[in-house]
Amino acid sequence: MRYLKTAIASLTCSFVLVPAGMASAGTGPAPAPAARGASAASTAPSPAGNPASPRARAAGVCADAYQIGSTGYVTRSGRTIASVKQFYSPSCAENYGYVWVWQSFREVAGDYDVTAAVYSYAQDEVLGERSWTDSTAQEFWSSGTGTVAECTAAVGSVRGAGDPAPVAGYSSKRC
Repeated sequence: MRYLKTAIASLTCSFVLVPAGMASAGTGPAPAPAARGASAASTAPSPAGNPASPRARAAGVCADAYQIGSTGYVTRSGRTIASVKQFYSPSCAENYGYVWVWQSFREVAGDYDVTAAVYSYAQDEVLGERSWTDSTAQEFWSSGTGTVAECTAAVGSVRGAGDPAPVAGYSSKRC
């Protein structure tokens, strides 16, 4: 009888320690072969542009987006204050504009206004434009544009507090 009480107590304690919804190895669907052993991708924003960052995801940037063309720069009073890049997603067939405000400007600017967009040479239009006022953020993504069959460039602008007008920059033309 003593052994039965001990066995019941031990078994009860082990059930308390195991959560009800716990999965164990071998349960659930198997990961895709490409995902096996892969570490989680970074979601940190970066000057290079990270389509997995929270701001990129909020803008609807597709995860496979990568930079196309060369980087452009926004300059103010002879100093570079931001980078402008164009990204392309093969899976979503969209282009995106990207603006990265440089830390050296952020340290002295207070707040600022920013725009990010894609310019279509065929349509002579700025598309996918998004704008922010009184911001202190560093990374900005335009909305996606269905312009992959056209010649395009990313465009971006920054207006520092107290400046009467924004200064702009653009990436290289990409066809």
